[in-house]
Amino acid sequence: MATHITQSDADERHGTVLRVTGEMLFDDALLLERIASDAYENTEHPVTIDLADLDFLDSESAVVLRRMSNRPGFRIEGMEIFLQSVVNEVEKR
Repeated sequence: MATHITQSDADERHGTVLRVTGEMLFDDALLLERIASDAYENTEHPVTIDLADLDFLDSESAVVLRRMSNRPGFRIEGMEIFLQSVVNEVEKR
């Protein structure tokens, strides 16, 4: 299943929401990072990455997501417990 990224711009308080569905591989995560960075730089409003409908995340993508979550202005939402476990495991490395 391909990765789909849908962008919706809320208001200044809620910023931009990027909803990700499908499977996320490393190249997809890099693309998401570029889109999120561009959205933040263009608006200077927070960017929320919603992963509630993500079906698969590989470990290389988890590294990219972790890097984004550590940056000011970026937030990751909607991760199921097993996805959070993957991100936590990558963080330990």
